Amino acid sequence: MSFPHIDFLYSASGLAVGFLVGLTGVGGGSLMTPLLVLLFGIHPATAVGTDLLYAAATKTAGTLVHGLKGSVDWRITGRLAAGSVPAAAVTLYFLHRHGMASPDTARLIQLILGTALLITAVSLVFRTQLARLAYEKGRSRPENPARTAAWTILTGAILGLLVSITSVGAGAIGVTVLLLLYPRLATARIVGSDVAHAVPLTLIAGAGHWMVGSVDWSLLLSLLVGSIPGIAAGSALSSKAPEALLRHVLAATLVLVGLKLVLS
Repeated sequence: MSFPHIDFLYSASGLAVGFLVGLTGVGGGSLMTPLLVLLFGIHPATAVGTDLLYAAATKTAGTLVHGLKGSVDWRITGRLAAGSVPAAAVTLYFLHRHGMASPDTARLIQLILGTALLITAVSLVFRTQLARLAYEKGRSRPENPARTAAWTILTGAILGLLVSITSVGAGAIGVTVLLLLYPRLATARIVGSDVAHAVPLTLIAGAGHWMVGSVDWSLLLSLLVGSIPGIAAGSALSSKAPEALLRHVLAATLVLVGLKLVLS
């Protein structure tokens, strides 16, 4: 492996994506991976593998912030990881068996990535309504801890599969499902628990991609150089941004990109 170098065009892209992530809270994979595939023509497997380690680095910083604020429910994080980590390992094994660099694997990743972006767009648009509905129903029915735990582990397994193939899903989709499963829990703790869960998931999935050679270290370093100040700037301005408008514009963008990936 040659010593990684910084490409400032990628750093500029990282800055833009980081700013949007900080501003909207949407996971970077929903934006970064399709950008790398469609704009820069990077092989989907390399884009996913590099983005997973990029996400692991940025989510670690986010987890430290949430942990210090006490907004992580480690029980939920553990349940998610119990499903996602084994699912990620199995998924990477099958991808490796079929050849990460093959045209068929590239097409599969691109197809699932496009579908994941479409699901993410729907979750962005309807998250508030779904959370309100879940809260109203949650107040009127008795809690079933065993069933909730089982559904959380299953959710983790699905996210492990999805994130390992596309690097998308641990953010918007994960938070939306957790809001439905835990309607009595504060949204800040839902988000904090989801961010904390993304660290082991993206780290293990990214390490798996690295072991099979689908990580570009120069690309990763270039993205981090731009995204870290971008996330800081976006987070600082997030309270002043028109959140609902941004969410809908972002959802529309994800729909267009998702359709492009699915139909191309």
